[in-house]
Amino acid sequence: MTSERSPGETLAAYRLSSDAVISALGTTEQQGLDGHEASIRLERDGPNELTAAPPVPGWRKVLAQFTDTLVILLLIAAAISLGLWLIEGESPLPYEAIAILAIVLFNAAMGYVQQARAEQAVAELQQMSAAQARVIRDGEQQSIPAAGLVTGDIILVEEGDTIPADSRLIQSVSLQTSEATLTGESLPESKDPETIIDDAPIGDRQNMIFSGTTVTYGRGTAVVTATGMQSQMGQIAGMLEQAPPETTPLQQDLARVGKMLGLVVIVIAVVMIFTIILVDHVTGFSALFDVLILGVALAVAAVPEGLPAIVTAVLALGVQRMARRNAIVRHLAAVETLGAANVIASDKTGTLTRNEMTVRAIVTASGRIALGGTGYEPTGDVTLHGTSASNDADTISEPLRLELEQALTVGDRATNAVLQEDEGLWTVQGDPTEGALAVAARKVGLTEAILDARYERVGEVPFSSERKMMSTLHTDSQHQGHIQVFTKGAPDVLLGHCNQERVGDSSRPLTPERRSEILQANEQLAGEALRTLGVAARYLPEDGFEPENIDENLEEDLIFAGLIGMIDPPREEAKEAVALARSAGIRPVMITGDHPITAAVIGAELGICTDSRAVTGAEIDAMTDEVLHQTVQEVSVYARVNPEHKLRIVKALQNGKNIVAMTGDGVNDAPALKTADIGIAMGITGTDVSRKASDIILADDNFATIVAAVEEGRTIFANIRKFLRYLLSSNIGEVLTMFFGVLLADVIGLTANGAGLALPLLATQILWINMVSDGAPALALGLDPGDEEAMTKPPRPRGEGILTRGMWAGIVSVGIITAAGTLFVLDASMPGGLIAGTGSLAYGQTMVFTTLVLFSMFTVFISRSDEQSAFIGLFSNLWLWAAVGASLLLQMAVVYLPILQKPFSTVSLSLEDWLFCTAVASSVLWLRELSKLIIRLQKSKAGSAAASSV
Repeated sequence: MTSERSPGETLAAYRLSSDAVISALGTTEQQGLDGHEASIRLERDGPNELTAAPPVPGWRKVLAQFTDTLVILLLIAAAISLGLWLIEGESPLPYEAIAILAIVLFNAAMGYVQQARAEQAVAELQQMSAAQARVIRDGEQQSIPAAGLVTGDIILVEEGDTIPADSRLIQSVSLQTSEATLTGESLPESKDPETIIDDAPIGDRQNMIFSGTTVTYGRGTAVVTATGMQSQMGQIAGMLEQAPPETTPLQQDLARVGKMLGLVVIVIAVVMIFTIILVDHVTGFSALFDVLILGVALAVAAVPEGLPAIVTAVLALGVQRMARRNAIVRHLAAVETLGAANVIASDKTGTLTRNEMTVRAIVTASGRIALGGTGYEPTGDVTLHGTSASNDADTISEPLRLELEQALTVGDRATNAVLQEDEGLWTVQGDPTEGALAVAARKVGLTEAILDARYERVGEVPFSSERKMMSTLHTDSQHQGHIQVFTKGAPDVLLGHCNQERVGDSSRPLTPERRSEILQANEQLAGEALRTLGVAARYLPEDGFEPENIDENLEEDLIFAGLIGMIDPPREEAKEAVALARSAGIRPVMITGDHPITAAVIGAELGICTDSRAVTGAEIDAMTDEVLHQTVQEVSVYARVNPEHKLRIVKALQNGKNIVAMTGDGVNDAPALKTADIGIAMGITGTDVSRKASDIILADDNFATIVAAVEEGRTIFANIRKFLRYLLSSNIGEVLTMFFGVLLADVIGLTANGAGLALPLLATQILWINMVSDGAPALALGLDPGDEEAMTKPPRPRGEGILTRGMWAGIVSVGIITAAGTLFVLDASMPGGLIAGTGSLAYGQTMVFTTLVLFSMFTVFISRSDEQSAFIGLFSNLWLWAAVGASLLLQMAVVYLPILQKPFSTVSLSLEDWLFCTAVASSVLWLRELSKLIIRLQKSKAGSAAASSV
């Protein structure tokens, strides 16, 4: 009986008859596999489990925190500084090395904490698998661990079971399964063993049941065709493992900045060292050693040591703000990506819609009624179709009201679902379609108490996929001596069992013309993406009624009561959120496993598409990558897609230079969530798998929260630009000060003290400026309030770096002003320069040290914008003023406290010294204000010229 190859390797099992599959797998329906054969197959194929890649060792996670270019530069600088200290030993402690290492270790610790919450998506998939399975082996029904299933096993499933493996149905008794987490289909699927001839996507394979999905109704027998990683769930797990980790635009930009700064450091250090050696004719180890110290100082000046820590801190603060708006961020570096996203590819079920079926329309003999409200809460207006009147007796005629109540009475009674309320939250236990009928009945005043008091169930004819109907039998307290039969089912099938139609409180014969009108109404509802049900009823004499002889023969001579149309409706706030996204230059795209008509109607209703076009997974299969690339530029709704299709769509969008945010809640969304630039999962209805594969989780499952998160993301990115502008401006000022201070040492009097080569600043002083004076204000810039017009501007282009040409122009100009002003102060402080100063080298260095700090304090305010005046919103960020005040106090401490004067080589300054330094440092504010004014005038003139030309 050994089978070496599954039928899926030659032809999909759903396209073979059940007998052919059983034969190919070497098993029988009655006996199943024998225990020995099952053991052989288990050894050959492995357990019915999802495998996971081995976890990354902790030491590798730690080392990964030290691979960033900036971090490597800092470690090299720290090592050189420590080596020099060991050789020279001029200070009691290696202050430079300690400070740099402290920053690096702090940043690594924060990064490791984030990485400790690594992806566990495959482990979560394993937890979704069934623990036990009922199987026929050796001719006997057994219960075995699901991990022990093999291909060829005959399994039995019934309502409430989690399906343990992909299987081909052999028998089905009213079997329905919920495949929402696998396919995105919001409704349970009816299962039928009949062979499917043509190719069919997963959602249309009615003769297959899939691992990890659940049985919502009925029972069935099936033969296992795929286990473990070969199952549909396993293939998703495999895609999760294969998806490469995506780097965010922020990570990419910071990496580029780091490499650029590293190159700048090397070039400046090399040029300076060789220039000094050649110009000053440096000879001897001691002199060369002084030049090496200069190289270290330049490295410290060029590299913003606080950048990694400040980026992390600002992102963390942004995460807290986003959490208050119900967006929980799992990966810090992905926060700003939302602000750059120009496409949101969203799942439909549970994301744009509530995943709660809702009755929208009831059509009876006297007209059409519209029901308001969404979801399972039994509230909503009852209106005549095409009007806005609510519960208006003058609008809804008495016959129509009676027909409406009759139709919903049938719908409510011919169900097994239970509507429940717990602390204001309404839920349905059972089939969501049946739950929607119960909710609709409550909206028209048919409470459970009223219906239970009148109708007592005495029997049931269960639903079957062959009949496409179900019926319940009840006694009727208002019609003693009769049994009421309530039937619901597919309208076209149900009509064939009806010979009359309900009109008001009576009935009339159902003519061929009227049958045609009902079918046309049914087609109209289906065209509106409504799932339709027909309802009918009849009376039976209680005499002769035998409960043990209830069968489908009772479903004849029915009185047609009406059509009921329902849908999984859009969230009420989703339409507004879509409009806001569009105004922000973001294109919403719907990707769902649902029916194309449903997807197109929902997309049009939300404003996602205007042409009601939906591309299906089958169409995507027929497309080349080039055709798909063109299609995703034009089409915004995709239906009947599987996980592979979602991945292709996301990648095609990314290849078009889009930054894609992907939302979803099901297992089927996980690979696309992980591949997208940023994955957004639902926190309430989402599976653990989708949450672990995501970057951001929506705590309220609200699509509108994405828009709020986008706004926060844009604010965070704008603030990151602000402190990068500030840090780089300050550091370039320091580099230029050091560079030209050494080149012009003779001119400005640095060599007048006869001590040989001298530096404008010591390495410890530079590090103090970078980490204390620059650090706190830079962090405060991360708390700047957002721009009120942030959501009216398009997202930044994918190719645009975090630092634009305009920003670099401003950064360099500020650096030049800072260096020129600082060297002017140095020249005025030292004897032998262009300006006759009288101070010592320590005094001159302290003046330069203080001037650079004051330049930084003015620079922090002008760095808030490249165009807007620093005086607009000057006091909108009180944290910034507090940071500036704290930095000034710390600078005063380093200048005046003896305990700090020695390690930082400072001397006390007079009030006149401080005023002089402040006056010079303020020049950067006035000069930048002038340049910003010119920029604004030029833009205003260009805008006026463009308007006049139109």
